[in-house]
This record gives sequence, structure tokens and C-alpha cells, in this order.
Amino acid sequence: MSFHIPTVPAPSGAACCRCKRWTYAPIVVRWIPSASGPGYTLYACPRHAAALNPGPIPGELERGM
Repeated sequence: MSFHIPTVPAPSGAACCRCKRWTYAPIVVRWIPSASGPGYTLYACPRHAAALNPGPIPGELERGM
């Protein structure tokens, strides 16, 4: 008899840009463009997201905001 063991997806999340702790509920707070490739996104945990001044996020600069 064979059993099928379901695969578990890898946990997703990001490190908070303020406290550096891993969070499973990251909030996008800023997107940093790069001159030599794709930009990168800064994330914050829910605890610190409200205290950070939001910057442009992906897509906002292309719309002229």
C-alpha cells in the first residue's frame, strides 16, 4: 500500500526593514529603483508599517505619481 504525502508550500514572507525580523504578513512600504537592473522592495512588519513614511511602491512611478 502506498501513501501520498502532500507537499507543503514553502513559507513566504519578508524581513522588516525596521526591526529586521521575519514576518509572514509583510507590508510594502517602499520601492527602490536601480540604475543597473530591477529595483527592490522594502517591506515592514504590521507593527512598524504605520510608523514608516510610505514611499513609491512598484507601479506608482510608471503612472507619474
